[in-house]
Amino acid sequence: MKPSEYALHDPIAAIATALVPSALGIVRTSGAGSIELASAAFSRSEALLKAEGNTLVHGWILAEDGTRIDEVMAAVYRAPRSFTGEDSVEFTGHGGPAAVLEVYKRLLQAGFRGAERGEFTFRSFVHGKCDLTRAEAVREIIEARTGGARSRAAGRLSGSLEREIEEARKIILSALAAIEVEIEYPEDEETTAGAWDPALTTAALEKLKILESTWSSERLYREGARVVIAGKTNAGKSSLFNALLKEERAIVSDIHGTTRDWLESGSDFAGIPVNLYDTAGIRHTADAIEAEGVQRSLNLASEADVLIYLVDSTAGMTAEDRALLNEGIQGDATGSKAPVVIAWNKADKPGTLAPPEPGSLGAETLVQISAKTGTGISDLVRAAAGILMEKAGGATRANSAALGSERQKAAVHSAVLALDHAFRAAEQGFPMDAIAQDLEDALGALGEITGETTPADILDEVFSGFCVGK
Repeated sequence: MKPSEYALHDPIAAIATALVPSALGIVRTSGAGSIELASAAFSRSEALLKAEGNTLVHGWILAEDGTRIDEVMAAVYRAPRSFTGEDSVEFTGHGGPAAVLEVYKRLLQAGFRGAERGEFTFRSFVHGKCDLTRAEAVREIIEARTGGARSRAAGRLSGSLEREIEEARKIILSALAAIEVEIEYPEDEETTAGAWDPALTTAALEKLKILESTWSSERLYREGARVVIAGKTNAGKSSLFNALLKEERAIVSDIHGTTRDWLESGSDFAGIPVNLYDTAGIRHTADAIEAEGVQRSLNLASEADVLIYLVDSTAGMTAEDRALLNEGIQGDATGSKAPVVIAWNKADKPGTLAPPEPGSLGAETLVQISAKTGTGISDLVRAAAGILMEKAGGATRANSAALGSERQKAAVHSAVLALDHAFRAAEQGFPMDAIAQDLEDALGALGEITGETTPADILDEVFSGFCVGK
């Protein structure tokens, strides 16, 4: 069922925590009559019925025959002071999957319907408890892979984006109102000159252009980046991979060609979620399997957002290393190359050679590290993260207004285009009706962001991606 087709008058129930052994498990309900229905399955039904909103009641969930299922705390919320804006009861019990499932089944027997995906948040949106940007931020926080991604989503959940959009809307509305007054009640019926004040709308346009520019960096925190570790055999790539992950994922050996294929794992680069790849050592080999691994390494390097090229500092930068970097170990079909960070490894060993200038190798920077001891690893992470942020146009402050989805970015872009067109129409002497239409188009685009004028298909797209119980 599509979110726009949800039966919002039904009382609903859902399991809100993962069905794995844990300390606590939560089953939540919402909807008209939910307190009454819940009381039928509760050992202290009168206490639940009389409970004030935002209070807790201790008791048991009872089976239809009166036997006890689980001891719970019932959190009672009364409309409109709840997440959904409806009457609601949330039962917190023991976190065993069997117990949680039995509580949920008992509530269905009591008359609740099983909630659909995102239905709780959808009801919150419908009842005006949150706008669409905050609803999307709920999903962002759930899906956040790093603290950096979470903090940016939390800013949108607190309303930073909604407030910025509302400020721009107010400016545009003021400009539109001035035009419409002149159109409806002109002092001179032959002209409405002077009704359009470009300066009034310039502030809104600038706000929206700045907002549009935030998507590149916010997208990086949402979707992440690809960081590939490459280099010759025995440079220490697997040791670095393990050091960055803080776990022993890759086999480390002095034997050349130990890594035959690439390994992948998620990591956190200064708040940026990355997919980190450990690749096979690059060298000429007659071993068909190892050669295939080398080719896969080259292919991965060509698709990297940042390439960490590892060099054994006891051997120094060899002619083969220079050839690989200068001839394009990295680079897509257009010939463009990924930014390179040279990791000058094994700094803990005596007799290491002095590093070359990174610029002479076409690299952005060089960091001296020891994958074995961890020396310089944090500097390497910061260097790679800095390059990723620079590619994305620079970082935005965690709590500042910024876009959180491609949908929001497209709507802001539409509003910017409409305002730009209004300015051009005014310069070219178009009638005020045409300028008013551009301003209305801009308002419509901004309304799609907050949900004020959002079509049903967009609502379906947003909420269908939620999990059940949220």
